[in-house]
Amino acid sequence: MPLLPGAEPFRHEGGETAVLLCHGFTGSPQSMRPWAEHLAGRGLTVSLPLLPGHGTRWEDLGVTGWQDWYAEVDRELRLLRDRSARVFVAGLSMGGALALRLAARHGDAVSGVMVVNPANRVHGVAAHALPVLRHLVPATKGIASDIAKPVVRELGYDRVPLHAAHSLRNFFRLVDRELPQVTQPLLLMRSPQDHVVPPADSARILSRVSSADVTEVLLEQSYHVATLDHDAELIFRESTAFIGRLAPGAVREPGLGKEGTTAGG
Repeated sequence: MPLLPGAEPFRHEGGETAVLLCHGFTGSPQSMRPWAEHLAGRGLTVSLPLLPGHGTRWEDLGVTGWQDWYAEVDRELRLLRDRSARVFVAGLSMGGALALRLAARHGDAVSGVMVVNPANRVHGVAAHALPVLRHLVPATKGIASDIAKPVVRELGYDRVPLHAAHSLRNFFRLVDRELPQVTQPLLLMRSPQDHVVPPADSARILSRVSSADVTEVLLEQSYHVATLDHDAELIFRESTAFIGRLAPGAVREPGLGKEGTTAGG
């Protein structure tokens, strides 16, 4: 299937410090593109891959699972490590869970973690029925585009395939068990008004990671997809400050230093 316009992956060759960005469940790189472009403009090497089953039609997501999504970001991390002095990982929603698992499994190969409204579990009564319900109902209503900012839309599916949702539920359980292995500096940014992921998910993550260096930032003006919302600039500032503190000299002012190249598709 052809990609939806705007769902293309994003890559930028910058300096020796790299950032791997992970988009959310049923979403696409479009939700993270402004963040990726901001980081690239500060001289960083950036990779924002398209997760398998995303960016085309919801039926394609239904034949993939968490192993496929995680394998994609794991591969990208290994590629970045081969050509970068240090790598930071970041993610939105499910992408936050992917980033946290990368940190848990790769240890010192990850210099820091930045997550926005990270998801930790599938909520609601229906979640417990997923093992059976997924064989009876192919999909349910979508979760994309929870954004406070008028007119702005997230490029995501309007349906959630239940086979994929069941796999996501299993993935969250796995990541939750691995959270104590996360020791890297952590920047967690969350929206108090989030209609997709409740505050309990961020609280659970903060209570279970072993990171000694933890910063929590509230995104007061945004809903779930805060990377496209009113607080996007706050996310950009906080993340570049976080990277700059941990990797002095890595962040440059726009227009200075190596230009790099940007490629989509």
